Amino acid sequence: MNASNDQMMRFRLTDQYQQLKSALHKHLIALIEDRNLDIDQWDATRVERFVAEQVRLYIMQQRLPVNQRESDALAQDARDELVGFGPIQSLVDDDSVNDIVVNGPNKVFIERGGRLSVAAVRFVNDAHVVRVIQRILSPIGRRVDESTPMVDARLPDGSRVNAIVPPIALDGPCLSIRKFRRTALTGEDLLNTGTLSRAALDYLHERVRGRANMIIVGGTGSGKTTFLNLLSQWIPPTERVITVEDAAELRLEHDHVVRLETRPPNLEGQRAVTARDLVRNALRMRPDRIIVGEVRGDEVMDMLQAMNTGHDGSMTTLHANAPKEAVHRLELLAGFAGYTGSEANFRSQVASAVNLFVHVSRLVTGERKVMAITEVYSEEGDPLKLRDLFRFDLDSAQHLDLRSAA
Repeated sequence: MNASNDQMMRFRLTDQYQQLKSALHKHLIALIEDRNLDIDQWDATRVERFVAEQVRLYIMQQRLPVNQRESDALAQDARDELVGFGPIQSLVDDDSVNDIVVNGPNKVFIERGGRLSVAAVRFVNDAHVVRVIQRILSPIGRRVDESTPMVDARLPDGSRVNAIVPPIALDGPCLSIRKFRRTALTGEDLLNTGTLSRAALDYLHERVRGRANMIIVGGTGSGKTTFLNLLSQWIPPTERVITVEDAAELRLEHDHVVRLETRPPNLEGQRAVTARDLVRNALRMRPDRIIVGEVRGDEVMDMLQAMNTGHDGSMTTLHANAPKEAVHRLELLAGFAGYTGSEANFRSQVASAVNLFVHVSRLVTGERKVMAITEVYSEEGDPLKLRDLFRFDLDSAQHLDLRSAA
C-alpha cells in the first residue's frame, strides 16, 4: 500500500469522515424519498452515476473542503450504504476474505487464509451496525430486534449470517458472516495447499464412489462443510441425493438433488422444522444417499438408522476434535435423543453404520489439514474399534499412509 492510499484509508476511519458520510447518507435518503425513486430496481451503472452526481452537488452546495480522491471515496461509500452492506460491502466483494466479524462499530475483523486480522473499515455507531444487519436480513424475510435479539440466516449466495444485538450482546450489536465460496474446492486445490496427500485423495474418491458412509469431524472453522462439499462432488450423477442442512451450503452439481433446510420457530415459538423432521421425511423420499450438513442434535439416531438401512454412501459432519471424541459425541447426542440402550449396543450400531471418520483441522498457522482418515470396524469382544489409514504427522509435517500396517 502506497503512502497516498494509506493516508486515504486513515482518513476514512476518522470521526470527521464518518460524520460527513452519515450526513451525506441522510441527504441522499431524503432526496430519494422526495423524488419517489426506486433505486433498488436500477442497474449498478445507473446507481453509480446517480450517486456520483449527487455527491458532487452536495460537496459544492455545502462548500466542503474535499478533494477528488475523497469525493470518489464518499461516492463509493454512499453507494454501498444505499444498495449494499455499508462499510463491509468491500469485504463481501473480496474473494480472498472467508469470514467477516463485526464486534460493534469500531471492531471489524476478517479472516484470510485461516488468520484473523483487523479490517480497515468501521461503522459510525451501534445504530449503523443494526441498520446494515437489517439490510442483510430484510430480503430473506428475517429481522433482529429486542424481541428477537439473535438470528441465523443464509444469504442468497449461500453465505451464513449470525447477528446478535443488545440486550443479549452487552458491548453492542455483533455480526458474523461465513462467506460462501463462489467456486467449489477441487481435489487438486487441496493437493496444492498440502491439505492431504494424493494417496488419501484417491482413497476417499474410491470410497465415495463405493458408497462408504462417512462422518467428517473437526472443530469450529476447520473446514468440515467445505470438505463434505468436496466429497459430495464425487457422487455419481445417476443417484438421488437428499441434503438436510440448517443453512444450505452444499453445492452438488447433480441432476437429482433435493435440498431441504430447517426452519426456526416463529415468534410464538411454533412451526419449527428440525433436522430430525427433515431426516425422517428424507427417508420417505426414495433417497440413494442422505447428506446431513451437521449432526448436532436428536437427528443422530435417524441418521445412523438411515446409514444402517440401505442408504449407503450417506455423509454428515460432526463437531469433535478427533475420531475417538466423535464416538463419545455421538453417544452424548444419542442420549439427548432418548436412547436408553447399553453403550455396547450403541457402539455396535455406530460400527455397522459408519465406515470412515475423516478428521479435518485448522492448524495454528491457519493451514487446514486432513489429520486422519480412520476406519471404523468391530471384532469379537469389542463392538467398535478405530484404525487410522492415513494420518498427518505434526512433528515431521508429513502425510503418512498407514494402510500397510492396518
